[in-house]
Amino acid sequence: MQTIKAAVCHAFNEPLVIEDVQLAPPAAGEVEVTLDAVAICHSDISYASGAWGGFLPAVYGHEAAGIVTAVGSSTDGFKVGDAVVVTLIRACGSCPSCAGGQPTICETPYDTVKGPLKTSKGEPLEQAMACGAFAEKVVVSHRQIVKIPENMPKDVASLLSCGVITGVGAAVNAAGLRAGQDVVVIGAGGVGLNAIQGARIAGARRIVAVDMTEEKLAIAKEFGATHGVLATSKAPWKVAYKALGGRGADAVLITVGAIPAYDQAVRYLGRGGKAVMIGMPHSGDTASYEPVILAALGQGLIGSKMGDVVIQRDIPWMIDLYEQGRLKLDELISGRWSLAQINEAIADTKTGSAKRNVIVFDRG
Repeated sequence: MQTIKAAVCHAFNEPLVIEDVQLAPPAAGEVEVTLDAVAICHSDISYASGAWGGFLPAVYGHEAAGIVTAVGSSTDGFKVGDAVVVTLIRACGSCPSCAGGQPTICETPYDTVKGPLKTSKGEPLEQAMACGAFAEKVVVSHRQIVKIPENMPKDVASLLSCGVITGVGAAVNAAGLRAGQDVVVIGAGGVGLNAIQGARIAGARRIVAVDMTEEKLAIAKEFGATHGVLATSKAPWKVAYKALGGRGADAVLITVGAIPAYDQAVRYLGRGGKAVMIGMPHSGDTASYEPVILAALGQGLIGSKMGDVVIQRDIPWMIDLYEQGRLKLDELISGRWSLAQINEAIADTKTGSAKRNVIVFDRG
């Protein structure tokens, strides 16, 4: 076991504590990655607030990039020195879901409390989301990482690990958008902006962003939205209907976890349209619909976890788009912080004004 620094959650809704923790060496099929950057996702914040329960103490963080510094046996294709992104998608590769091309819903359980992390006293410490990347290093399955170009900035690359693949993937994979279709994206935060980019890349005709502030709507247009609608309007779906030329949307991408967004989502749909549920409400929250309308109009509701991506296929594709200037990544970063500043970075993220805050590790 080696000792590293990590931001540990000891109590929900309390500041994270920077402290020494123990990290085991990689076992068979695992790699150790020394991190250069980890982005702060709203899922991390929700977990740390107790929204979904879970074991404590825990180390959160799951949007990371760094360098492979140790490998276990059977780590096909990876070696020390490889630049990689680290995701939370720990897929076994052989269960029915993985074999069917859906690794984001892998059926093989993984006990995150019995993972590579221990407290400084050798007691249980949860490796949240099979990642635990609010730390100097991680030990993860080799199926969770993807090689990136050596010269790609790690702070930028880290965004590919969750927010980008979730948003772009939801538009391209889950919604299956085709050229000429119309889209409504509810929420113009980190995931929402990438859903907008995904819709643009897929060739959507009109992309309507819905958010609470004019500032966020202006940013959404920079990423490809053709129209913006304030969610605070009396009936925002009617405004969107007009923006779409007097019809409903072919797809509505719900990128926030707010229940009002879920309650209203189907109102934006056109005949045959589908609402894609991406944002994660708190456990116990419920939304309501009038099912006869969905049945009569041939509409649907589907969930999308992590953009339904296959990371070994989709992340290299997105890197190509970035290098061609067709996918914005640099513009997603709102601020760069040190690990010691993580609570400040989380507070800034909670304001809703940040696209993505990134923790950058100083190896010096």
